[in-house]
Amino acid sequence: MAINKEHKEFHSIDTKEREGWAPPPGYPAGIQQKVLAGVLDEVNKTGNRTRLLRFDPGVYTTSPFVHDYWEEVYLVEGDLTVGNDENGEGGEAFEPNTYACRPPGAYHGPFKSNGGCTLLEIHYYDETE
Repeated sequence: MAINKEHKEFHSIDTKEREGWAPPPGYPAGIQQKVLAGVLDEVNKTGNRTRLLRFDPGVYTTSPFVHDYWEEVYLVEGDLTVGNDENGEGGEAFEPNTYACRPPGAYHGPFKSNGGCTLLEIHYYDETE
Protein backbone atom coordinates (compact mmCIF):
# COMPACT_ATOMS: atom_id res chain seq x y z
CA MET A 1 0.00 0.00 0.00
CA ALA A 2 1.42 3.37 -1.01
CA ILE A 3 0.70 6.26 1.33
CA ASN A 4 1.28 9.67 -0.20
CA LYS A 5 0.90 12.52 2.26
CA GLU A 6 2.65 15.82 2.55
CA HIS A 7 5.48 16.22 5.07
CA LYS A 8 4.25 18.12 8.11
CA GLU A 9 6.21 18.68 11.30
CA PHE A 10 4.57 19.24 14.69
CA HIS A 11 2.28 22.24 14.62
CA SER A 12 -0.68 23.43 16.66
CA ILE A 13 -4.15 22.24 15.74
CA ASP A 14 -6.92 24.52 16.97
CA THR A 15 -9.71 22.18 18.03
CA LYS A 16 -11.86 24.77 19.80
CA GLU A 17 -12.38 27.46 17.14
CA ARG A 18 -14.64 26.99 14.11
CA GLU A 19 -11.93 27.99 11.60
CA GLY A 20 -10.92 25.13 9.33
CA TRP A 21 -13.89 22.95 10.28
CA ALA A 22 -16.52 22.03 7.68
CA PRO A 23 -19.51 19.70 7.57
CA PRO A 24 -18.68 16.43 5.80
CA PRO A 25 -20.99 15.63 2.87
CA GLY A 26 -23.99 13.56 3.94
CA TYR A 27 -23.65 14.19 7.69
CA PRO A 28 -26.27 15.98 9.80
CA ALA A 29 -25.78 19.50 11.14
CA GLY A 30 -23.58 19.56 14.24
CA ILE A 31 -20.89 17.26 12.87
CA GLN A 32 -17.75 18.87 11.44
CA GLN A 33 -14.42 17.67 10.08
CA LYS A 34 -10.96 19.18 9.96
CA VAL A 35 -8.67 17.42 7.47
CA LEU A 36 -5.14 17.24 8.88
CA ALA A 37 -3.35 15.56 5.96
CA GLY A 38 -3.94 13.71 2.71
CA VAL A 39 -6.70 13.55 0.14
CA LEU A 40 -9.23 10.74 -0.16
CA ASP A 41 -10.63 10.49 -3.70
CA GLU A 42 -13.83 8.48 -3.34
CA VAL A 43 -14.63 8.71 -7.07
CA ASN A 44 -11.34 7.16 -8.26
CA LYS A 45 -10.96 5.10 -5.07
CA THR A 46 -7.46 6.29 -4.27
CA GLY A 47 -5.66 8.17 -1.56
CA ASN A 48 -5.89 8.60 2.15
CA ARG A 49 -6.99 11.15 4.70
CA THR A 50 -6.33 11.88 8.34
CA ARG A 51 -8.99 14.03 9.93
CA LEU A 52 -10.58 15.14 13.15
CA LEU A 53 -14.33 14.63 13.32
CA ARG A 54 -16.37 16.25 16.05
CA PHE A 55 -19.94 15.97 17.20
CA ASP A 56 -21.68 18.81 18.97
CA PRO A 57 -23.54 17.76 22.15
CA GLY A 58 -26.76 15.87 21.45
CA VAL A 59 -26.05 15.20 17.77
CA TYR A 60 -26.76 11.79 16.29
CA THR A 61 -26.89 10.04 12.93
CA THR A 62 -29.92 7.96 11.96
CA SER A 63 -28.64 5.12 9.78
CA PRO A 64 -25.53 2.93 9.49
CA PHE A 65 -22.56 3.97 7.36
CA VAL A 66 -20.73 1.77 4.85
CA HIS A 67 -17.85 2.79 2.59
CA ASP A 68 -15.27 1.16 0.34
CA TYR A 69 -12.12 2.29 2.17
CA TRP A 70 -10.39 1.32 5.41
CA GLU A 71 -11.21 3.39 8.47
CA GLU A 72 -9.37 3.66 11.78
CA VAL A 73 -11.04 5.70 14.51
CA TYR A 74 -9.69 6.82 17.89
CA LEU A 75 -12.00 8.57 20.38
CA VAL A 76 -9.88 11.47 21.64
CA GLU A 77 -12.33 13.21 23.96
CA GLY A 78 -15.98 13.14 24.94
CA ASP A 79 -18.52 10.35 24.64
CA LEU A 80 -19.62 8.34 21.61
CA THR A 81 -22.50 5.87 21.42
CA VAL A 82 -22.55 3.32 18.61
CA GLY A 83 -25.68 1.58 17.37
CA ASN A 84 -28.44 4.00 18.39
CA ASP A 85 -31.78 3.91 16.58
CA GLU A 86 -33.19 6.55 14.20
CA ASN A 87 -34.38 8.58 17.22
CA GLY A 88 -30.96 8.60 18.88
CA GLU A 89 -31.98 6.04 21.52
CA GLY A 90 -30.02 2.98 22.68
CA GLY A 91 -26.60 1.78 21.52
CA GLU A 92 -23.31 1.06 23.28
CA ALA A 93 -21.48 3.98 24.93
CA PHE A 94 -17.72 4.48 24.66
CA GLU A 95 -15.30 6.77 26.49
CA PRO A 96 -11.99 8.35 25.38
CA ASN A 97 -9.03 6.14 24.52
CA THR A 98 -11.11 3.61 22.60
CA TYR A 99 -10.34 2.53 19.02
CA ALA A 100 -11.97 0.87 16.01
CA CYS A 101 -10.51 -0.45 12.74
CA ARG A 102 -13.02 -1.19 9.97
CA PRO A 103 -12.34 -2.86 6.62
CA PRO A 104 -14.07 -1.72 3.43
CA GLY A 105 -17.72 -2.77 3.33
CA ALA A 106 -18.21 -2.93 7.12
CA TYR A 107 -21.52 -1.46 8.28
CA HIS A 108 -21.10 0.74 11.38
CA GLY A 109 -23.18 3.19 13.37
CA PRO A 110 -25.44 5.02 13.70
CA PHE A 111 -23.60 7.29 16.15
CA LYS A 112 -24.50 9.83 18.79
CA SER A 113 -22.75 11.94 21.39
CA ASN A 114 -24.54 13.23 24.46
CA GLY A 115 -21.88 15.69 25.57
CA GLY A 116 -19.96 16.10 22.30
CA CYS A 117 -16.80 14.33 21.17
CA THR A 118 -13.71 14.53 18.99
CA LEU A 119 -12.50 11.58 16.93
CA LEU A 120 -9.21 11.08 15.09
CA GLU A 121 -9.91 9.18 11.86
CA ILE A 122 -7.60 7.69 9.24
CA HIS A 123 -9.16 6.62 5.93
CA TYR A 124 -7.36 4.86 3.09
CA TYR A 125 -7.85 2.65 0.05
CA ASP A 126 -5.88 -0.52 -0.59
CA GLU A 127 -3.40 0.58 -3.22
CA THR A 128 -0.62 -1.31 -4.97
CA GLU A 129 2.61 0.34 -6.01
